[in-house]
Amino acid sequence: MSEQVKKKTVKPWQAMLMLILGIAIIFIGLKMGINNRIILLFDGVLMCVLSCCFGIRYDDLQADMKATISSMLVAILILIAVGVLVGTWMISGTVPVMIYYGMKVLTPGLFLPIVCVVCTLMSTMAGTSWGTLATVGVAFMGVAQGLGVPLPATAGAIVVGAFFGDKISPLSDSPVLVSSVTEVPLMEGIKHALLSTGPAYLVSLVFLSIYGLRFGGGTVGGETYEAILSTVTSQFNLSPLLLLPPVVVVVLIVLKKPTLPTFTAGIFVAVVLAMALQGENVHSVASAMYGGFVSDTGVEVVDSMLTRGGFTSMLGTIGLLIAAGVFGAPLRTAGVVDILLDYVHRIAGNSKIMATGVLIIHALFFTITGAYYVSYPVVGSMVKDMFPEYGLDKKNLMRIMLDTGTGLAPLVPWATTGAYVVSTLGIDNMSFAPFAPMLWLSIIISLVMGLTGIGMAKLKAPTTAQM
Repeated sequence: MSEQVKKKTVKPWQAMLMLILGIAIIFIGLKMGINNRIILLFDGVLMCVLSCCFGIRYDDLQADMKATISSMLVAILILIAVGVLVGTWMISGTVPVMIYYGMKVLTPGLFLPIVCVVCTLMSTMAGTSWGTLATVGVAFMGVAQGLGVPLPATAGAIVVGAFFGDKISPLSDSPVLVSSVTEVPLMEGIKHALLSTGPAYLVSLVFLSIYGLRFGGGTVGGETYEAILSTVTSQFNLSPLLLLPPVVVVVLIVLKKPTLPTFTAGIFVAVVLAMALQGENVHSVASAMYGGFVSDTGVEVVDSMLTRGGFTSMLGTIGLLIAAGVFGAPLRTAGVVDILLDYVHRIAGNSKIMATGVLIIHALFFTITGAYYVSYPVVGSMVKDMFPEYGLDKKNLMRIMLDTGTGLAPLVPWATTGAYVVSTLGIDNMSFAPFAPMLWLSIIISLVMGLTGIGMAKLKAPTTAQM
């Protein structure tokens, strides 16, 4: 009897009510300008209340909420490590020297495509979009200010490169997670994901190259440009040695070392350089690690570039991640997603309808929860067996989930990743979206593939005749 009660789920009409109310509250709250975290926490409380009213045990809700947030612990630790890393890379002079060299070497006309390619290489080798954004991404935003390239366009180029690398890197946690959930060999799944992500990336690179040409007519210079160079030179002891921290991080990642120890190594090297080359002491370095580096040069553009990082800078994003877990857990416990997927299974007369339905449901579930750490295991584990039933290889599911999860994440303001991009680069989601077509174009390509069947990987021996 207790087992039956434990497995109790809401009725279909109750699930739809919860889903509609959850989405409505998010959009109304955003329209009113309420903080994302408060919206999600309130939404989570309401979902819990409704679940209990519909017969779901509170103990089950609490257990799933605890499990959901526990699964985010590594992500939270990585967030803290990234905040500390940025603070130390600022006070050591690592980011400033990257800004200096970048402004001396780059030209406005070639800036955007170069930024995209460099971020692609960094993210692919390091297996982290977040680390790429926080390091070379922050540096490129500073270079863009000096070159006079629009910051939304620069943010778009950074995001395209960072998240392309994140989606196709075997070192990245998102494809590894999806591969595990969908039971697809990692490299096989990544190769298939390139069918939608690859063309979208190439279109983005061509667009950024053409758009960037309009800034090639001028010369690199001007009062702001010179002010940045002179201020950075006077405030920091610039040396090629300051590039050692990112080199250490990239090398360790290439050697397949764990992310947290790798970032710790990058932090340690930066701390040593801050004391050896910049004359900082233990107290000032510790302050930068906790509260971030605060630039006080008197030159506003330089101060805005360099005042970043620290443990505290990530508390807002961590809060958003926890709030997303609080909201998403009741939907899983109450069986809302199960009911939606069961409905798709019943109406899907062929593989095209099924694949399209899964794409829409995962995009919707990710959008309302804002965390693919929640949507991947929840949706993926439930639909993975549908694909063989319709004669489709499970790697189609891996591609669909990466496009509507990792690829969509930067565009959703209340998503953990979307909020992180904004807090790191300082540009809101809708401002850089037009300059990052890969994010939404790959979803469109996946949708077309599902509707037409073109490019969909078939099983060698379909298990049903529903093709």
